[in-house]
Amino acid sequence: MTKAGRPDLPNGSDRFHEDKATYTMKGSQPDLEAGVAAIREVQATLRPKPGVYRMLDARGDVLYVGKARALKNRVANYLQVERLPLRLKRMVSQTRAMTIVTTNSEAEALLLEAQLIKRFRPPYNVLLRDDKSFPFILLRADHAFPRISKHRGARRAKGNYYGPFASAGSVNTTINALQKLFLLRSCTDSFFSRRDRPCLLYQIKRCSAPCVGRIDAAGYGELVGEAKDFLGGKSSDVQAKLNAQMEAAAAALDFETAAMLRDRLRAATFIQGSQAINAEGLGSADIFAVACRNGQFGVQAFFIRGGQNWGHRAFFPSHTEGLNEEEVMTSFLAQFYEEVPPPRTILLDRKLAEAELLAEALSGVAGGKVEIAVPQRGDRLRLVQQASRNAVEALERRQAESGAKSKLNRELAEFLELAEPPSRIEVYDNSHIQGTAALGAMIVSGPDGFIKGQYRKWNIKTAQTNDDFAMMREVFGRRFARAQEEDPDRDNDMWPDLVLIDGGKGQMSSVKDALEELGIEDVPLIAIAKGPSHGREGREVFHFPDGREKMLPENAPLLFHLQRLRDEVHRFAIGAHRDKRSRAITASPLDEIPGIGPARKRAMLLHFGTASKVRAASLADLQHAPGVSATVAQTVYDFYHPGG
Repeated sequence: MTKAGRPDLPNGSDRFHEDKATYTMKGSQPDLEAGVAAIREVQATLRPKPGVYRMLDARGDVLYVGKARALKNRVANYLQVERLPLRLKRMVSQTRAMTIVTTNSEAEALLLEAQLIKRFRPPYNVLLRDDKSFPFILLRADHAFPRISKHRGARRAKGNYYGPFASAGSVNTTINALQKLFLLRSCTDSFFSRRDRPCLLYQIKRCSAPCVGRIDAAGYGELVGEAKDFLGGKSSDVQAKLNAQMEAAAAALDFETAAMLRDRLRAATFIQGSQAINAEGLGSADIFAVACRNGQFGVQAFFIRGGQNWGHRAFFPSHTEGLNEEEVMTSFLAQFYEEVPPPRTILLDRKLAEAELLAEALSGVAGGKVEIAVPQRGDRLRLVQQASRNAVEALERRQAESGAKSKLNRELAEFLELAEPPSRIEVYDNSHIQGTAALGAMIVSGPDGFIKGQYRKWNIKTAQTNDDFAMMREVFGRRFARAQEEDPDRDNDMWPDLVLIDGGKGQMSSVKDALEELGIEDVPLIAIAKGPSHGREGREVFHFPDGREKMLPENAPLLFHLQRLRDEVHRFAIGAHRDKRSRAITASPLDEIPGIGPARKRAMLLHFGTASKVRAASLADLQHAPGVSATVAQTVYDFYHPGG
């Protein structure tokens, strides 16, 4: 038995108290007795304190993350193998080590558990498949004329955040309506500072043009206050105020102002009228309902803020084998609120055994009391029932789509002569313009669609950048050399069941050569080319490694599926190439000088005109440039004149 050091924990976990050790035992093959022995050794050292435990396999990969009120008692349950379901017996048989982290309370353990599940994505925990962060509306507070914008990611900027919204589309629609309603600017600070006349948004009455003084700070502040009230749930007060102003303008025969106020009222009505559900009087709340069918689960979420529905989304957790609806919902909520700030009210369609514990943990995150309730009557019950219906319908649609995808995968395996339908398909393409900004790209498709978190791109380093065959050879050499190094046993989901190559015989030959050099001969390869009528979709030719060619009927669903895969890698490769080309266009030779920031580079370029003139300048000339100190001038001169 050995004791390892403390592992790194996710960001934010420094508030947890750690008292931790890792215990390992020899043996690498799944063995129930070895797993029980490893757990028993750990359990003997534990105390009845709250905390989190991790089950590790022989390679140190995390199998499962769990939390406990009393670690000693909870871990002891895994020693009663005969009482464990088959799923947990498999986990115990693979366990060769455990990591223990103690916390101050079970609520803290619940939060830490969610962090660790998100970080390690263990195969025996319920997982949220959609990791993409939720969009918010941000009304910044670090400028005299605050900007309204869409925001994703960490909420570090100073200002008011409103959300979450279910999708970027719902945010964009709401921001457009808010611009019409409150005439707030959406431009960047740099764009704002350079204006000498109003932009188009002012002309179409979606901005009040504070950049050129068409409204003063006090007037703009009043608009910002109204926006905060509206987004904070006081929409009726804002509408009443606008209506009174419109009537007063009409009475004063100021019809132009009255018309503008009428249009703003229409924008407010649009925002409220676009709500799919009636959430009036609810304040801020999230509503969740879970559905189960044929062993699969779907969770429907409604997001209500300030009495307005800000969208709804269906989630389909994975790794749910052998679990019931209550267990799935509990795990889902803990992980969901690891990313999203909780509202003060959470409405569910069923009671949870750990509802009080979850509410305690979320209250600490929210900075105030969070209520988790199961409505029994009234409008709240009707909202939960609506969420339940949506959960069932979303799961039925999901399973129908999965059935269609499964059928396509079976047809794909038959057409491409694979032993079984592929679970992981990788598609490759190159992108460049006459050899410049060349890169290779890979997209990944799984049983549930594109896995965008696993897309990859490679800057071409060694190949001639106008040689597509050499670029493809380099990309495959680098990608599969790394796979051999990091996942030699092919049990970490890094190896594809099928590789599609955008190209013909030449690309196929290059890829075969690259894999043969690595000793890889069992990865199925297919190249897809445009065919004899080059450029006409529907006549694609599929090239096999042995030189054979196949085609599909023009209207075959399988052909459309393969075209969609190819089009996705085109989109990704071209987008990555454009980003790289844009960076190259805006790059400057001065970027190579270490220790010189953008402000100094800009000052030198403004003074000398071009980077070549900076390079040719004498030390005295550099020292006379505005904003360039003697030290900076010496640094630049020494960089271009290393010999003195």
